[in-house]
Order: sequence, then structure tokens, then C-alpha cells
Amino acid sequence: MSSIITCSHVDLGYDGHVIVKDLNMDIERGSYISVIGQNGSGKSTFIKTLLGLVRPVSGKIHKNLPANGIGYLPQQTEMQRNFPATAMEVVLSGFLSQKKYRPFYTKKERFTALGQLKKLGILDLSKTCYRELSGGQQQRVLLARALCASGHLLVLDEPVTGLDPAAAKELYRLLKKLNEEDGMAVLMVSHDLSNALKDADHILHIGHEDYFFGTKESYRESEYYQKISGGAVHGIN
Repeated sequence: MSSIITCSHVDLGYDGHVIVKDLNMDIERGSYISVIGQNGSGKSTFIKTLLGLVRPVSGKIHKNLPANGIGYLPQQTEMQRNFPATAMEVVLSGFLSQKKYRPFYTKKERFTALGQLKKLGILDLSKTCYRELSGGQQQRVLLARALCASGHLLVLDEPVTGLDPAAAKELYRLLKKLNEEDGMAVLMVSHDLSNALKDADHILHIGHEDYFFGTKESYRESEYYQKISGGAVHGIN
């Protein structure tokens, strides 16, 4: 596999304050990385830095991706859950960065959006108002939107928060299918340690100023895992 993002000696933080030091890692095509750690350890800052919303304090991040190479599925706010648009309109919004000054979506974009809805098993909901959908259905709509935004890397921030166990299990299944069958790279922030270890091939554990990055097999043998196995640390379930 080849790298699509490389972090070289990156210090993560904000306003000059470093919260993770000397991060070195590669995100490879088709990889599945779970990002775990205590609340406030720097997971969100890492995601924002990858997305280009926050600059690293030092170091370099090289992206071997097109400008629209990352699809992002953030945590939802209550206002977003009640957004008054159809599922199809929400999915099409994944093309906004490519749309530029065009006042309409192309036929190809509409066809792709319908294809993503079908792939995720919610084509029949395309004309349903987003706020009338269940939490699991909403997450699949947002996943379809993220897939329209990118065919290379999906970045997800605690995507199962607020979902019932059945909906969470289905979302994990869909992510694994996209990873294995479509070769989509997945980077997911999660507090669900058991599923983080079950589905991922690599683990990024962010602590306070330090971190672990490696295969899940090597992670199980690390001091980081020993400290949190069994959910003994606050902020990780």
C-alpha cells in the first residue's frame, strides 16, 4: 500500500500550545485506523489538523490526495439533526466543494449520489426529510454525503455516538465493507475500544503529549493498552 497522508515530526496543538509531540505516521491507501484516547487528549485537534482547519505547531503533513480527497463525517449537533432537507439534498451537498460557482448539480453528481444511497441501503429514503429519519438512517445519509465528497479517505468523529446498538453495529458493518470491498481508507475517532480493535488494522492512541501508532497486534502488547484494557481509564468505554 502507498501513503496518502504522511505526518513527519508533527507537533499538534493550538495558539502555540503543544498537546501531542513529534507525531510520525502514514495513512496508507485501504488502511483502517482507529484513533483512541482520553477526553481532551488531542484527538479532535488531530482531526482538525488533518482536515487543514488547524495548522500544526511544527512539522509537516504531506497529502498525496486531490483537493477533495477527504470525506468527513463529524459529530452531529441537535440543529443538524433537525435540518429541513431531503436525504438526497443532504447527500448532494457532499459535492459542494467541487461545485464552485455552478448554481446546480450535474447529472453525473446526481447519479453518483443515488448510487451511494443505494450502496448504503437507503435509496428508498432519498425523498424523505432528513429530520424524520432515525439516528442510524441519518448517519448512513451523512456517510453517503462523505462518500460523494471523496473516494480516498473517510474521517469519522465518533460516528456511533447516540445510536442504539443495532444501528451502531450496522454502521460498523458498512464501514468495514467500504474498506474491504472498495479499498476506502478509514480513520475513525472512537470511544468504543472493543470495536476499534475489532475492525482496525492500525491504532493511533493519543495520550497527553505522547502517542502510540502501530498495528493493533503491537498495540495489544503496549503499555497504552494495558492501562485502558477493561475500560479502567475515564473517557474510554
